[in-house]
Amino acid sequence: NRIMVMYLGKIVEIADNEELFSNPCHPYTEALLAAVPIPDPTVRRKKIILRGTVPTPISSPPGCRFLSRWMYTTDKCLKEELSLVEVKKNTSLRVTFILNS
Repeated sequence: NRIMVMYLGKIVEIADNEELFSNPCHPYTEALLAAVPIPDPTVRRKKIILRGTVPTPISSPPGCRFLSRWMYTTDKCLKEELSLVEVKKNTSLRVTFILNS
């Protein structure tokens, strides 16, 4: 089974379910997974607080839609919307900085 993660109407990560949950590569995927409640109060998880504001999907700024929320941006992020690229077997991303690669 494969999972697609979307941000503001665009796919940002596609991966096999086991790979996505154990090794998320896009910062938005990592933030989503960190927000899932754990029923055991003794288990702690790293908190991820996304900075910035969420742009509207109707009038998103040029470049990457996740740009205002993430600290690792490049000139390419500012200028163009990135393509979905396969970065490893069965994992595709729309990002220039890959987590857990």
